[in-house]
Amino acid sequence: MNDKLMIENAGLGIAMGESTPKVIEIADYVTDDNNNEGVKKALEKINNKEI
Repeated sequence: MNDKLMIENAGLGIAMGESTPKVIEIADYVTDDNNNEGVKKALEKINNKEI
């Protein structure tokens, strides 16, 4: 399954900072890239109910 399809079908679509422009365009939230703790930052935002 590709990223675009997963984002479209997720309840909350989160794209990594290095995602393709098409994926970033449809995401609900764009986090940092893999080298800058993007997953950790997204999970913290979810945990803090910021997204």
